[in-house]
Amino acid sequence: MSTARSAPAVLAQLAARLTMRDRHLLRLIREQRVLTSAQIAQIAFDTDDAARKRLLALHHMGVLDRFRPNLPPGMGTAPYHYVLGPAGAAVLASEDGVDLSAYGYRRDRVLSIAYSQRLAHTVGTNGFGAELRGFARRYANAELASWWPEGRCASVWGDTVRPDAYGRWRQDEHTVDFFLEYDTGSEPLDRVVRKLDGYAALTQATQVITPVLFWVQGERREANLRRKLVQHPAHAFVPIATGNPSVLVGPVDDGPAGEKWLPSDAEGPRLRLAGLALHWPGLGPREAIAPPDAPPREDDE
Repeated sequence: MSTARSAPAVLAQLAARLTMRDRHLLRLIREQRVLTSAQIAQIAFDTDDAARKRLLALHHMGVLDRFRPNLPPGMGTAPYHYVLGPAGAAVLASEDGVDLSAYGYRRDRVLSIAYSQRLAHTVGTNGFGAELRGFARRYANAELASWWPEGRCASVWGDTVRPDAYGRWRQDEHTVDFFLEYDTGSEPLDRVVRKLDGYAALTQATQVITPVLFWVQGERREANLRRKLVQHPAHAFVPIATGNPSVLVGPVDDGPAGEKWLPSDAEGPRLRLAGLALHWPGLGPREAIAPPDAPPREDDE
């Protein structure tokens, strides 16, 4: 099923078995390279059990591959990590009108992320987007209108900046565009702060002011990073906010959509992600940057 020769037979078998939601997930996983079972459940399913059953079926069809990375002793078992499978590549190539042999899919290359030193960083960044998508599935007044992963960002801005993601978030009548810097704590803070040089250069070149959000793992590291960020010259004209997942304001944890964000030019209180649009009035979205890419809402299982 993994060769170009067998693609017609694969497509014939899958034509009646794949739903709109399945096809959306295939494209999403291809673009983001890897998503965990929990992240996929957040994005497109109402329960973890429904997600588990459908993902197992998609794996058996060959449209998705999966692996479990090893964890240190005592850390339990990692969730399944899903990547695009050979049959999934055949489906997407057909949808895009591209011959499978020219589609550029190689199973060994796709699965190589399992051994990448950046796996945890990629999964963490994708998890940020999955949480926003999950929030938007629960609330009709919210939408992750755009989400560009690292590779897509690099193809557009790579000569100047390499954000971990670009997003456009809407809630109620408020919209905020942002560049995401997902901090795992592995880099020295001075190196993290130096990334502002590129964002300052991009702002000067495009005359478009886009906030830079630093998602930091831990309150102490966030506090130390903030002290360095406010001392950087770019702080004067590049909007910056920091947040960390351990912050909880109120009885419900809304993840990165919630009151997690502290602008670098304020001492508090923390703001919702959409609230940053009010804190920095006049920062309009880029109207032509990307169409909405929300997953289909359907009950097809």
